Amino acid sequence: MRRRAFPAALTLAVGLFVTVAVTPPAQAATCGDQVIGNAGFESGTAPWTGSTGTIGAATAAEPAHSGTGLARLDGTGGTHTDTLSQSVTLPSGCSSATLTFWSHIDTKETTTSTKYDTLAVQIGSDTLASYSNLDKNTGYVQRSFDVSRYLGQTVTLTLTGREDSSLATNFALDDFALTTGTGNPPPPTDSTRTPINPAYTVNLTSNSTGDTWTGHQTVTFTNGSPTALPEVYLRLWDNYHGSCPTTPITVTNLTGGTASALTVGCTAMKVTLPSPLAQNQSATIGFDLSIAVPSGADRFGRDGAYNMIGNALPVLAVRDGAGWHLDPYTNNGESFYTVIGDFDVTLVHPTSLLTPATGTSTETTSGSTTTTHAVASKVRDFAWAAGPFAKITKTSGKGVRVNVYSVSGISTSSANSMLTLAADAVDVHSGRFGDYPYGELDAVIDNNFWFGGMEYPGFVLDLVSSVALPHEIAHQWFYGIVGDDEYNSPWLDEGFTDYATDLYRGVTGSGCSITWQSSAEKLTNSMAYWDAHSSRYSSVVYNYGKCTLHDLRRLIGDTAMANLLKSYAQSHWYGVSTVADFKAAAQAAAGSTDLTSFWASHRVEG
Repeated sequence: MRRRAFPAALTLAVGLFVTVAVTPPAQAATCGDQVIGNAGFESGTAPWTGSTGTIGAATAAEPAHSGTGLARLDGTGGTHTDTLSQSVTLPSGCSSATLTFWSHIDTKETTTSTKYDTLAVQIGSDTLASYSNLDKNTGYVQRSFDVSRYLGQTVTLTLTGREDSSLATNFALDDFALTTGTGNPPPPTDSTRTPINPAYTVNLTSNSTGDTWTGHQTVTFTNGSPTALPEVYLRLWDNYHGSCPTTPITVTNLTGGTASALTVGCTAMKVTLPSPLAQNQSATIGFDLSIAVPSGADRFGRDGAYNMIGNALPVLAVRDGAGWHLDPYTNNGESFYTVIGDFDVTLVHPTSLLTPATGTSTETTSGSTTTTHAVASKVRDFAWAAGPFAKITKTSGKGVRVNVYSVSGISTSSANSMLTLAADAVDVHSGRFGDYPYGELDAVIDNNFWFGGMEYPGFVLDLVSSVALPHEIAHQWFYGIVGDDEYNSPWLDEGFTDYATDLYRGVTGSGCSITWQSSAEKLTNSMAYWDAHSSRYSSVVYNYGKCTLHDLRRLIGDTAMANLLKSYAQSHWYGVSTVADFKAAAQAAAGSTDLTSFWASHRVEG
C-alpha cells in the first residue's frame, strides 16, 4: 500500500452493483486500417480526452507537422501536468500493428544532464517511451513502435506531460497513426518471464547510525526462455530519491558483464553479458554496493535514529512477451515487478542497532558489533530497518513468529495491540488464502509514515492502525506470494488486499457506488494513468477495487468466492498473475453465469 489519503480508502464500507450505459460500438476495423480517430487534430478534440487546451490551432511559434491543428502538452513554465488519451480497438488476425507519430520538443531548460520535464507515451499496459527536455529537437521527428501484442484488444493510448516548477518545455505532437498490417499474423511472441531463479548474496557493513551501508552483492540467475538472453537489467529503485546522476544507491566494480550508463531516472542499469545465455544456462554478476539512506520518514528514509531500507538492494528486471519491463518509479504506488528468488543477506552493524529484515534472522555479537544473517527463500524482494527499536515477540496460533519493532513515542500498549493484531491477521489470512510460508513476520511501527503503510516479503512498515496492518499483511499473499506487475496492474494487489482487509474486519461491502469520472478511467489502468490522475488513485484502485470483488462475491455466492480466491492463490503460488488470469479463474468459478457484462460495467480490462 502507498497512498496519501490513507484513512479514507480503508474506512469506507463498499458494495452494490453498478449499472453503466454502453454506447453501441462503431463498425469494427479490419486489417490494414488506421484506427486512431482525429489523428491529425484537425477536427476538434473528439475522440481524444484529456487536459483542456492541449488540442488547438497551430501558430507561427508552434507550427503543426501538417495541416492546421496539433496537440501541445505543457509549455507553462510552472509545475504542471497535461494528459491526452484515446481508446482504440485493434482487429485480430493481422500481421502487425505499428504506432507512429511526429513530435517536436522545444525547451527553455539549459541543462544537458537532468530531465526536468517529461512526456510519457503509453498504450495498454506498456510505457512505450519517455521523452524529456534533453530530447529537444529542431523541427519534427517521427517516432515508431511495434504494438502487435495488442492485436484483437481494445486499449487506451495515453500521453502524459509533466513540467517542474520553472522553465517551460513544449511537447508538440501531430499526425498519429496506428496501422495494422495485412497478411498472415506473425508467430506468437515468446512470453516466458526471464531471468528466473535469481539467488542474491549480499554482505554489507553499516556506519555507526545505520544510514550508510557498503559491501558487495552477487546475483546468479538462469535464462528460462527459449529466446537467448544477451543482457540483464538491474533495478536500482531507490535512486528515485536522489538527484540523478547523484544517487543514494551506487553500483561499482561490476563483474560478469559490462555495465551501461544508468537510465530511467537512474533506476535501471543494463548489464551486457559476455555472451548470450541460451535457455536453462546460468550466469552470475557481482558488484560493490553503497547505500546512503536519505532523511525523511519514508519507505526508504531516515526518521531520526531509525532507518527504513526498502527497495535498496538492486534486483533483476523481468523480460517477457512485452520485452524488458523498465517502468519508472512511482511515489503514489508501486513499480515493482520481480520473479521469485532467494536472498542470503549478511548485515554487520553496531550492537545498539536492531535490524528487522525479510526472512529468518540469526544474530552473532562480538563486542560492540553484531552480525545479522537473514535468509529468505522464494521471495520477490528484501527489506530491512536499522535503529534502536523496542522489540516484542509472540508466536501466532499457526506457528508464525511475529515481531513488532517500534520507534520511540509508540506506547507499550499500542505496540502490544499491534503485535496481537498482526499475529491474528496472519493466521486469518492464512486460513483464507493458504498458509503463510515464511515462518517469521516483522512489523516496524512508526506514526510518522506519511504513506500509511508499505509491504515487503515478511516485513511491513505501518502506523498504529487496526485497519492498515491487516492490509499490509494481506500483501504477503497478493504481491508477495501471488505476484503481479505492480506498475501496470496495481488493482491485482491493492484491490485484493483491501478486500481481504474488509473480510478480516467483517465489513460486508454494502452501500458503495462506483462513479466513473471519464471514459478513460478504468479499474485496470496502470500507474502511468494514476500518476497523471493521482487524486483518483485511492478511490478507484482501492475502493472501487474491493467493491468489484464484493460485487463479484454477491453475484457468484460467498462459498464460490471463497473457493475462487483460495484456488486462485494456490494456482499462482510463487508465480505471477495477470488480470486475464483472474478473469479466467472467476469465470470458471461462476459456472454458467456469464461475467462479460460484469467485467464491462466494472471496467476490468485485460
